Amino acid sequence: MGGRQVMAARRLLAESLDSELPEHERVAAARRVVAELGSPDRLLELIDELASGEGDPDGCARLSYRHVLGFDKLLLIDGGPRRMLRAHVWHPGAGAIGEEDIHNHRSPLASYVVRGRLAMELYEVGDGSGDLAAARYEESLAERSADWVLRPAGPARLRLTHVGQYAAGSSYALPAHTLHRAWCDTDVPTVTLFLETGEERRHHTDVFTAAGPHPGAVAKVPLPVGDYLDALRELAQRLRAV
Repeated sequence: MGGRQVMAARRLLAESLDSELPEHERVAAARRVVAELGSPDRLLELIDELASGEGDPDGCARLSYRHVLGFDKLLLIDGGPRRMLRAHVWHPGAGAIGEEDIHNHRSPLASYVVRGRLAMELYEVGDGSGDLAAARYEESLAERSADWVLRPAGPARLRLTHVGQYAAGSSYALPAHTLHRAWCDTDVPTVTLFLETGEERRHHTDVFTAAGPHPGAVAKVPLPVGDYLDALRELAQRLRAV
């Protein structure tokens, strides 16, 4: 199920994340792992190996797609709910339907910026007051598909708590419930290595938008295997230009 780099990455993920850890320790461990795997030389070797067909290209292609938040989501290693390693390629001005959304996740996450720069805002829900009026949705997955289903959950007000920029070589990690918005902060694509981890996944995420109503469902369109491998080869070219 993989060459030398794939097996080494799987081993590191398992050793670091398979034990029972409190969320704050799991978040810290995930941040260490993603920074180690995201170093440009090591990541390039891993991507080259995967682009040659190592690993599980069929399974990973089925879980790779253009995300509604405006980035290409490429699954690299499927280690189950405890450890899903992805490459995200963020495109400036992508114009995706959810690019302005503020959201949280089903499980803790960590991300390492390999190339480019991300901007990020953190929010909290205000108790009747706040800087931003928004519509709240509960986002879940459809029962017979992986499509996103958005159920309106009423109005809300959010309070901005943090604004940050993450340049190449920096990382961040967030507990599952943390509300945030991130976007490509340069005029060239940004590449991040993203690690989702956690056995106890939430049944839904919270999505807040001030940009108008969302459709009730948004289809995920998985990449064909050939397109997935082409995307990995294109990603390797981007990494060589770092």
